[in-house]
Amino acid sequence: MSTPLYEIKPPTRESAIIVGVIQPGRSRWDVSDSLDELELLADTAGADVTDRIEQKVHRISAGWHIGKGKANSLGQLVAQRNTDLVIFDDDLSPVQLRNLEKELNCKLLDRSALILDIFAKHARTATAKTQVELAQLEYLRTRLTRQWTHLSRQKGGIGTKGPGETQIETDRRMIGKRITALKARLEKIDKQRITQRRGRTDYSRVSLVGYTNAGKSTLMNLLAGSNVLTEDRLFATLDATTRMVQISPRRKVLISDTVGFIRKLPHDLIESFKSTLDEIRESDVLVHVIDATHPQFEEHQRVVHETLKEINADGKLALLVFNKIDAFENPEHLHILKKTYPEAAFVSAARGIGVSELKKKLISVIDSDYEEEVLFLPAEDQNMIARIRKIGEVLSEEYLDAVVDHESEAQVVVRLHFRTACRHKKDIEPIVNQYRDFRPKVVALPSPLPGNEK
Repeated sequence: MSTPLYEIKPPTRESAIIVGVIQPGRSRWDVSDSLDELELLADTAGADVTDRIEQKVHRISAGWHIGKGKANSLGQLVAQRNTDLVIFDDDLSPVQLRNLEKELNCKLLDRSALILDIFAKHARTATAKTQVELAQLEYLRTRLTRQWTHLSRQKGGIGTKGPGETQIETDRRMIGKRITALKARLEKIDKQRITQRRGRTDYSRVSLVGYTNAGKSTLMNLLAGSNVLTEDRLFATLDATTRMVQISPRRKVLISDTVGFIRKLPHDLIESFKSTLDEIRESDVLVHVIDATHPQFEEHQRVVHETLKEINADGKLALLVFNKIDAFENPEHLHILKKTYPEAAFVSAARGIGVSELKKKLISVIDSDYEEEVLFLPAEDQNMIARIRKIGEVLSEEYLDAVVDHESEAQVVVRLHFRTACRHKKDIEPIVNQYRDFRPKVVALPSPLPGNEK
């Protein structure tokens, strides 16, 4: 048997201690649940958690977050365990990071830095990598003190930096230039995606939203017959993927799979992922996918709603979809859920259960955002009828006998989406006004929706 020339070894996993703080107004149970999620985040990033520290405080220490005494005992535990990494469940200030790093003498991360690291590992496309890099640099810009303390002595030089400029100032300036370049690149991507979305106005647009690892990508694959990456891990999907889906014999919609949300999602990350999140903002209907088996699914719902509000996507038509119903050990739990959420759909995306009912409910939600108008036009004016077809979906055309001046007329029933309210008034009302004398009684057009007056 031949000996291989080399052996590929799996990457070495780091050991980690996670730390949570119980502040006034937060219960120990809430912090424990948040630490459970932080442990899962650490596992996704490639670290094994050896210890969990929970510290109850009356107020957060401005210099240490957990207090100097607790930081000292944590440092002893780090030395005893020979720990590689300490992760705090809350964001730390630059001063807290510097003090704790000196005291613990090991690598230190807060929750935002950990999430950014996971996003960086999972980014595959050029767009996602650009978005993540921008968020990382925005986060790092104010925290250079902990990264460059060993280079903070005064330096001078010709053609490199100004006299007396520290290494920290040099790198902060370089980061600023890189941020400017990344923002310019993302603006170009935004313009390209806006152009792409303009070509999709003929179809209803649906976005799958939800907490990370709720099963959105699995549901997307089931509905679209696609092969979007699905993994049982946090943030497996970072890029918005859009597919055409036939949800009924006569109905096609565009469905987009989007990045999952999580508690304490870094603000810089939300800002940098603007072009991806625009898919949600500009969709007609949201399908909110929930892991029905998670004990804290209601808290996940709240986080998703708050994040949608932060990106100005709340208030849209939405359909709740409870996923993973096949994993219930007690069928009574599913019965209670259905009684509590009678309008929701219940599916198992992994096993294809409940898909037909989901499509029916989705059609019902989409249809609630439409209205019908009856227009009477001269049958001879086919150009005008063609314009109507471009504005909305023509449900029927009926040619009637002569009613005015021995001319025939066409009764056109057109179906219009509320999203086209502006075009509705701009394009159809002139048609009605032009032929108002042709047919004295014309169905009145509704007023534009709030926010669509322009």
